[in-house]
This record gives sequence, structure tokens and C-alpha cells, in this order.
Amino acid sequence: MGDAREVMDRLTEALTTKADPKLIAELYAPDAVAVTPDGGELHGRENIADYWRQMTEMITDARYESVYSYEVGDTAVDEGFFHGRNTGPIPLPSGESLPATQREIRIRGVDFAKVEDGRIVSYRLYFDQMEFLGQLGLLPEELK
Repeated sequence: MGDAREVMDRLTEALTTKADPKLIAELYAPDAVAVTPDGGELHGRENIADYWRQMTEMITDARYESVYSYEVGDTAVDEGFFHGRNTGPIPLPSGESLPATQREIRIRGVDFAKVEDGRIVSYRLYFDQMEFLGQLGLLPEELK
């Protein structure tokens, strides 16, 4: 197992065991960039850690079920299912939040982490945002 795979596995473990946001931040380089479907492009480890803090507060019992796990050079790639119950507030882009729906979600996603010197420098996460909102019960009937 190489450096990229090890760092990606540590991130997955941290996100599914309620790790301290500071620990999650330390897995990223200070000037890291992350791209997510719901958070857009995030610059810097603190902004990335804040994104993950919101996600882990929203899905407090998060679990990850791996489907595929790869490492190619300095990049780790994971495909799998993120699942759990929405028991925490759902953050909105406006800064406001919605109350928890108490619904179970199970979302398939793929993420890529490029690692240099033991830290993630570039991270990309892909998942179907409409499926996520639908499972939370937040889509209008005509979009279901």
C-alpha cells in the first residue's frame, strides 16, 4: 500500500468514526483544493475540514461501504456507498439550516485524492446530489 492509499483510508476512517475536525484538517495540505457537488470548489484545509464537519454533524452515524479501492501513483480512488441517518441539521448555502429529517440515506460516490508528502493536495468527490436530496425527502413532488 502506498502513501496515497494510506492517507485516503485514514480520511475515510476519520469521517466515519466522528474524528476531530482538526485531525481531518491535518490530512490535507494547507493550500489543498477540494471539489464537491454540494460545496463547490473549496480552498484550504480549514474550509475543507468545515465541509466535512457539516457532513458528519448532519449524518452522525456515517458508514462507508467500499465497492472499489485503487491507488495509481500519487492518487487514491474510492468508489462506494456512504450511508447513515440524518440526525443533525442540514446546512443550506445561505448559512441557515433545516432540521434533521431522521431519514436513512445511502449514496453511491467516487472520490479521488492526490497526495504529496503525506497530505492530500487535491481532492474530488462525486455523488448524485438529486438522489441525496430525494432520500432526505427534500425534493418537491414534481422532481421525484
